[in-house]
Amino acid sequence: MSLIKLKHPPLRMEGSHKRDVRTQFGALCFRVQGEETQVLLITSRSSRRWIIPKGWPMEDQSPAQAAAIEAFEEAGVEGKAFNICLGLYSYTKFMGRSENLPCAVSVFPVKVQKTLKVWPESKERTRKWFSVKKAAARVREPELRKIIKNFDASLLSA
Repeated sequence: MSLIKLKHPPLRMEGSHKRDVRTQFGALCFRVQGEETQVLLITSRSSRRWIIPKGWPMEDQSPAQAAAIEAFEEAGVEGKAFNICLGLYSYTKFMGRSENLPCAVSVFPVKVQKTLKVWPESKERTRKWFSVKKAAARVREPELRKIIKNFDASLLSA
């Protein structure tokens, strides 16, 4: 039994060399309201587009734990992180005028149990709950769109 039905296309890392790709871990923050699964998206700091919380690997933290920490810092949520990679997506992180880093993000589900009113990046980001279908439509990255669209929370054990 699989959590998502995903035929993953090759990741395109435009303008990068093999050793230039950076790894990040992302959190697909979700909750179940009645029969509906909802996904929490946040805005990026600069372009204000809708994204999921994500960040760099952390020493002494598993990828799922690192994703949960990013969910707390960037989205102000706490919950249960599942040690299941839902899929990968790529994007380019703009670091400045000449530094652009191609990144590959491994996405881990985080079942939200608590939403904070104030969190470390609350003044820098907006967060909003969406249906799975609407969340998939709001994100720009095609691979992330597929991960969200095919996510089935009922296949995770509480």
